Amino acid sequence: MACNDENEPLLSGLATPRTQKTNGDRPKKRRFRRVRSAPFADFVPTDGNREAALPRSGSIFGRLNPSLKKVALFLTLYMGLGTICFYTTRTQIKGDKTNGILDALYFCVVTMTTVGYGDLVPNSDLAKLLACAFVFTGMALVGLVLTKAADYLAEKQEILLVKALHMNQKVGELQVLKEIQTNRVKYKFYTTLIILVVLILTGTIFVYEVENLGLVDSFYCVCSTITTLGYGDKSFSTEGGRIFAVFWILASTICLAQCFLYVAEVNTENRQRALVKWVLSRRTTNVDLEAADIDDDGVVGAAEFVLFKLKEMGKICQQDISVIMEEFENLDVDQSGTLSVSDISEAQSVETRMP
Repeated sequence: MACNDENEPLLSGLATPRTQKTNGDRPKKRRFRRVRSAPFADFVPTDGNREAALPRSGSIFGRLNPSLKKVALFLTLYMGLGTICFYTTRTQIKGDKTNGILDALYFCVVTMTTVGYGDLVPNSDLAKLLACAFVFTGMALVGLVLTKAADYLAEKQEILLVKALHMNQKVGELQVLKEIQTNRVKYKFYTTLIILVVLILTGTIFVYEVENLGLVDSFYCVCSTITTLGYGDKSFSTEGGRIFAVFWILASTICLAQCFLYVAEVNTENRQRALVKWVLSRRTTNVDLEAADIDDDGVVGAAEFVLFKLKEMGKICQQDISVIMEEFENLDVDQSGTLSVSDISEAQSVETRMP
């Protein structure tokens, strides 16, 4: 976020614009162009891996993300508990049955993803209450946990997609990372769309071969499943089909949801880029200079101009600037309008003495 890019030149330019104007040698202008953000590495645990220096490369090239272990744990607990509950009440569930444990697991997945074919339905008060409890907890699990895992897995595949697009070019790892960072959402959408198409084709072929449905009916069954319509006239009725459905339904429904999410994000990102392009291309007027003059001294410094443009782009707001300036004033102990090592040390000592 832009609010995190705090730095001395920017704040001192706000506090003492006249000093900035009188001391107008070239090197200071470059300091505004090459602003250094806060040391992010201080907040990232280092494990001796050089690639930890890159903020996002650890999750792409590094080892397995620890959050996936939590996702696997939550999913295993949910599926295990659901299977036990629905297997215990299997006599209170009516419909087309194959194997007791498999049917319980299959019913758990169909309930969690809200597909609800109707081929297996609860037939008692206890089974209905269990279904109600598991559908809400399942939706929460999909929304809060599994979608994050799907986002992470899509991010892992971005590197393969970018390399495939630049197959005939010699592209290094850093160039790939830069390309991904620039078009992150777009590549996530492309990756998810490719996976979704593969899942649809795989599901259609499997239903056609195993469930002995026609090609159109197989495609119809797949589409009604991944969109969670679940009409119920076509579903997985064989033992092999339900084994496949346990994994395929979960993957395909989440993949479709992520795909639509990335469509919305791409649209938002395109609108933001169009706004930025418009802000940077339009001519600056006297009214703009008056609005950018934060301290009302009749001149606009580089820092004031940068903040004005960032506000126009919607990257920061006046409240963000006020909060940052308040922190600056608290650190500026000697009220000189600039920050020094002595100011920081004295401010820290004051905080230490405070009860």
